Amino acid sequence: MAQTPNPSRRSLVGPAPKPFLTPRPERRHLEMRWADGGSQSAARRSGVGAVAGNGGGWGGGERDREVNVQVVLRCRPLSEDEQRANVQSAISCNDPKREVTVLHSLFKQADKTFTFDKVFGPKSQQRLVYDHAVAPIVNDVLEGYNCTVFAFGQTGTGKTYTMEGEMRQKVSELPDTAGVIPRAVRHIFDILEAGKAHYSMKVTFLELYNEDITDLLALEDQSRFPEDRQKRHITLMEDGKGGAVIRGLQEIVVYSPRDIYSLLERGSARRRTADTALNKQSSRSHAVFSINIHVKETTVGNEELMKCGRLNLVDLAGSENIARSGVREGRAREAGEMNKSLLTLGRVITALVEHSVHVPYRDSKLTRLLRESLGGKAKTCIIATVSPSVHSLEETLVTLDYASRAKSIRNKPEPNQKTCKSVMLKDIYQEMERMKQDVKAAREKNGIYIPHERFVLDEAEKKEVEKFKGLYLAEQERRLDFESQNKDLKVNLESWKGKFLDLQEAHCRASMLLREKDFVISNLLCSENSIVEHAKDMRNNLENASGDITVLLSKLAATYNCLQSANQLERRITKAKDMYVSGVQCMKELADTLRQRSIIDAEQMRLNISTHAITVDNFLAMMVSEAEQILDDVLKSTSELNELLAFSAELQQAGLKRSLTSAQAMSKTSIDFFKHIRIHVSRLIKLMEQNQIERSSKLLEFENEFKEICVKDEQAAMNKIAAILSGLTAKKTTMVSAYVGQLNERYSEEQKHLNLEICNLQQISDNGKDESVAYVGVVESQFEEDMSSHAKLNDQMEGILQQCLKKGGHSVSYWSHTQSSLHDLCKSSIMEADDFIEKMIESASSTFSDHLELLNERHSEGTESIRNISSNCLEKDYMANSPIRHRPRELLTNANSLEAIEELRASVPDLVVKFRSENKLDEIDKGKQFSDQRTRTSRSPLMPVNQNVE
Repeated sequence: MAQTPNPSRRSLVGPAPKPFLTPRPERRHLEMRWADGGSQSAARRSGVGAVAGNGGGWGGGERDREVNVQVVLRCRPLSEDEQRANVQSAISCNDPKREVTVLHSLFKQADKTFTFDKVFGPKSQQRLVYDHAVAPIVNDVLEGYNCTVFAFGQTGTGKTYTMEGEMRQKVSELPDTAGVIPRAVRHIFDILEAGKAHYSMKVTFLELYNEDITDLLALEDQSRFPEDRQKRHITLMEDGKGGAVIRGLQEIVVYSPRDIYSLLERGSARRRTADTALNKQSSRSHAVFSINIHVKETTVGNEELMKCGRLNLVDLAGSENIARSGVREGRAREAGEMNKSLLTLGRVITALVEHSVHVPYRDSKLTRLLRESLGGKAKTCIIATVSPSVHSLEETLVTLDYASRAKSIRNKPEPNQKTCKSVMLKDIYQEMERMKQDVKAAREKNGIYIPHERFVLDEAEKKEVEKFKGLYLAEQERRLDFESQNKDLKVNLESWKGKFLDLQEAHCRASMLLREKDFVISNLLCSENSIVEHAKDMRNNLENASGDITVLLSKLAATYNCLQSANQLERRITKAKDMYVSGVQCMKELADTLRQRSIIDAEQMRLNISTHAITVDNFLAMMVSEAEQILDDVLKSTSELNELLAFSAELQQAGLKRSLTSAQAMSKTSIDFFKHIRIHVSRLIKLMEQNQIERSSKLLEFENEFKEICVKDEQAAMNKIAAILSGLTAKKTTMVSAYVGQLNERYSEEQKHLNLEICNLQQISDNGKDESVAYVGVVESQFEEDMSSHAKLNDQMEGILQQCLKKGGHSVSYWSHTQSSLHDLCKSSIMEADDFIEKMIESASSTFSDHLELLNERHSEGTESIRNISSNCLEKDYMANSPIRHRPRELLTNANSLEAIEELRASVPDLVVKFRSENKLDEIDKGKQFSDQRTRTSRSPLMPVNQNVE
């Protein structure tokens, strides 16, 4: 029969032993180990070794292999405020493919996709998140593993909602909004109750705020000040095995899910929150809710063992942009502390992913608490929460990047060791004895005291603490000394490394120079051998050439005889050339005679043309005289027209003068009129100004008099108010009426003056109007006279133009007749000139053809005689060299060219370049090649070789 905890008796089956139990007078505080279960430490402290279970199924080799941290992502939906503001969504979740895509296309960039173990979109429910992400972790806890589930992300993305949810309903069934913690509690109790197991369960709830750890389940001490009630003595220590020990943290035994819900609600209410611009209820601290489970197992030998597991449920504070959240002063400081701890967490994740030698766990208490969960022996599930809003895109990218990196973290989960029931009972009895001593000491004395034994133990512990502090400080000083020495040694090491590199480089250069010298020596020896072989070939060629030279000398004598015969042939050719020159001279004389005859013919043609030109000139002179007569007539008619035009111009000028004088008179009258108007206007302005000045002065005088009288009346009224009041009002009314009468008289006089000025202006305008009407009548009469005179002139001009047109017609007909006669005359002269030229060409061509025939006959005879003489001379008298009866031997067939001979020379710089190119040694300075080394070499076998090369 399974034994379950009885809430009425508050007794447990195998409570967890506490190895470093430090009871306090007000309440019992416990140490909590994060690296392994408390039962293990109890077993080690009591000296009894833990027994590994054989039938639990969780100690095999399959559990020893490394596993990756499970990372799931949850995206919250857009809030009501964001929907009202039409905020765009920058995140796209694909749950089946487990992908999250950041839509950079809104900013004209490429989209970025992240892949996780699980992805829950905005429409995902709390139950779905728990079943797929956390339920397997809870099963592992019941198998004896330490497991951690924590949520991280930007503030306002639903971390607290995911971990705690809403537990407002006091019902047995969980609401749909319940988070991971209540669902995990219900899941654990359902499994334990279904298996009818003997178990015990304890919970802790701590808060990490500004790097200070607070117990959220500790009862408040009313005797303390309100600001000190939360400040419990809680310290974080390390156990030396990769785990953390929290001294002073209270563990509370629970018997049902309702107990855990009430504790969770109480701790959440005491947790620090604040209202920011990004979240109305923003968590300002990190919270860790831990559940310790001990389950009894029975082995084959009926030995009872306790299997312990631990579930850490962590709700991290959100990363916060201080500028966007709008926090100030103290809130800004706590936001900075939160961001600092989260930044350290990111650095730890990065170091674990990159397999760094040093992982900065100790830089923050948060990472010290999560040390076992990140790269340790626990199983870990990370829930990354993000916001789909485009305004939070930068923080979302940071969260996704850290979550994607955290997938590469590998833990080595190991189950906790099982402990014997007897060991646990012994620890329970010791704990009960200590508690009895505390109760007894509290009953015997007034107030709360510590027993003497416990006081001695505490004092001993304090002395040990002081001793360890001194040792720690000494170790710190030694560490600083070692660090300074290490720095000096590093500096010296760097300097020696530089010197070593310089020496190594110099050694390489020297070795390469030696290899260059050896390479040059070998090539010079090869070139010397090739030069010797080439000299032997040259000697053989010279011996062959000496025999060929004798043959060439004999042939040179024969060629000398040929040259003499060639000189004789040249003399005969000069004679033939003289004959040809005489023929050319005859041709030139004939050409001169022909030229003289052509000149004579040209003179005759010139005489004929001059006679024709004289007749044409006479005809043209007659035409010119007739044209002059016509021009005289035209000039006479134009002079008559000029006279008429001058007469009309005089008439028009006279009319214009009359109109000008009338216009001047009109302008004078108008100027006088406007001058009178300006004068009257200036007078009116002056009168208005004078009136204004007089009125202002009168008003000032009246105001001053009125003030004086009022002052006097008020002084008199102080003594006789009732009697003088009626007289005062009468006097004031008479004064005002008198002054108003004066003003009216002045205004009437000014009105009369204005009326007179207006009458004068009207009279002046009437006079101007009469004058303008008279001027218009005079101008109209003058215009009519001018129009009549212009009509007469127009009639006369039309008659003269008709006469000019008739004379022009006669002259045109006459000029057309003269043009036709000139055309006929030119045609007849051209015909005569063409006939004469044809006759002369025919006579000249007949004479030229006769002369050309004679020249052709003489030239053919001379060329025939020259051809006969030259053939006789070349074939008989001047025979060339006799044909060579044998082919001469080729001379110096093996002689090399100058380039080939130069190639035999071994150039030292070329050899150095070739050596370096073959060995890829371009870093050696090209200016310091082997030429410098050659002058300084002391190898005697190379001196003759170098001299021959030079």
